[in-house]
Amino acid sequence: MSSTPQPGQPILAMPTRVTAVEEPRWYAIHTRARYEKKVTTQLQDKGVASFLPLIAQRHRWSDRYQTIQCALFPCYAFVHLEAYPNKRLAILQTPGVVGFVGTRGVGLPIPDKEIEDIRTLLIQNVTCALYPFLIVGQRVRIRGGCLDGVEGILVAKNADRSLVVSIELIQRSVAVRIDGYDVEMV
Repeated sequence: MSSTPQPGQPILAMPTRVTAVEEPRWYAIHTRARYEKKVTTQLQDKGVASFLPLIAQRHRWSDRYQTIQCALFPCYAFVHLEAYPNKRLAILQTPGVVGFVGTRGVGLPIPDKEIEDIRTLLIQNVTCALYPFLIVGQRVRIRGGCLDGVEGILVAKNADRSLVVSIELIQRSVAVRIDGYDVEMV
């Protein structure tokens, strides 16, 4: 077989590899217990955009009470990156990182809206608490006020109404009391 084309034969071009530039996406990473802050600091030092939602919790020691910042989702942090293998490898080689949350070690992207909703809750300094992850329930959106546009699942416990905001990939949720807010079905 000759590599030179014969007269009358079409010239076949070898396909070239086209690499599409992907938009940065949010991914959840699983960390060792109580390593969330260390991992986030190390990733930021490596130039990786990361997000660790923190809440203030009051802890009691034998001689005092102290308010400390704890991870909202224990053993999880979030990174914002393109799907480039070299960045993933740098993240996986960070001490304290167990792996990406997804299937077979490949991280699955988290919708930007879910991360934005968690950030909004934290920026507005709304009292929130961990809530069991829900699969079923009515999805609602808050209309008006400082939480305008935040979406979640409406639940009722006794006479209190709460909105549960979830990060589905890591199966973690946060509950916020929404008495006084107007909500609409999504």
